[in-house]
Amino acid sequence: MTLTVSVLGATGSIGRSTADLLDQHRDRFRVGAVAGGRDAQALARVARELNAEFAAIADPDSGPALRDALSGSGIACGAGPSAVIEAATRDADLVVAAVSGAAGLAPTCAAIRLGRTVALANKESLVCAGDAFMRDAKKFGARILPMDSEHNALEQSVGEGKIDDVTRMTITASGGPFRTASRERIAAASAADAAAHPTWSMGMKINIDSATLMNKGLELIEAHHLFGIEAERLDAVVHPQSIVHALVTWRDGSVTAGLYLPDMRVPIAHCLGLGERLTIARGRSLDLAAVGSLTFERPDEERFPCLRIAKAALAAGAAQPTVMNAANEIAVAAFIAGKIGFYDIAALVERACEHFAARFPAAPADVEEALAIDAEVRGWSAEALVA
Repeated sequence: MTLTVSVLGATGSIGRSTADLLDQHRDRFRVGAVAGGRDAQALARVARELNAEFAAIADPDSGPALRDALSGSGIACGAGPSAVIEAATRDADLVVAAVSGAAGLAPTCAAIRLGRTVALANKESLVCAGDAFMRDAKKFGARILPMDSEHNALEQSVGEGKIDDVTRMTITASGGPFRTASRERIAAASAADAAAHPTWSMGMKINIDSATLMNKGLELIEAHHLFGIEAERLDAVVHPQSIVHALVTWRDGSVTAGLYLPDMRVPIAHCLGLGERLTIARGRSLDLAAVGSLTFERPDEERFPCLRIAKAALAAGAAQPTVMNAANEIAVAAFIAGKIGFYDIAALVERACEHFAARFPAAPADVEEALAIDAEVRGWSAEALVA
């Protein structure tokens, strides 16, 4: 049986790894749609390589370039947010949701409302609108497959076990490029310094989030919604080798862990297989004797305050995660542009959370409300940067 797959975020790191696996298993999959941000040439290459039926680019101004790049291919295309929604809602057995940031919320939820099976690599969908997102998934019969490495490892570690028997879920972090750096050195870091991730090859924004440990905070919130587990049973530890991706501790004291070499094709293959294991060509097997040792340490929330802020937002609930994510995206963009320093990211996010705590005392009732809150916080945060 051939499965139809659509890939949102096809030109990003997750999208490229997904495309590699789809190419390796052409006998199993056909590609209904691909969507990207603004790189028309890259999107056209992916669409041609995978023989996609439809390609959508989010940036309206890139539409003509995409049409030119696909000329003669027979691949239909569109541009703008509505085209990305079309890509998300075309007939498909599986939608890979890998658009980075809050921009992925609307198309992912459009797929959810059609009852699609969604391989979720867009953690912001759950951070911005977790309660509403999961309600919609249940209401419309959608299946959510965790594609982030940590959450996929959690799912595999839980297996057929009961969440009620889990006393703790722990996700791991590499520690980023500043794991052993002094606060003074971190404060002076440039965006290029922060983006130099020691383990993973990801997009610029995710790399910065990893350097601040905000990414780990976002993942704790994601785990809360995916597994229906309280903040008190969630934890994060630093594991520089990036071999253990998650651990599940059971009420009898036993621990189940998900281990593999740092290669995103492993969790992607698990999602694409829908219960069957796919062979990964050029994939490497884990040799623990060759690795030698695995080490773990507590994250330093003084040097990396974004993790503390994210934990506080999770504990507070309401719209605090939505506010936090919006402010963080504005702050990270400003840091990348050289307008603010590394620690100014956490400072702005914390100010936004405090400012909007009374303004939004409840969690967004639906995706539309989450997007409205997101827009308001972005506007405030942008003004706060220049005030």
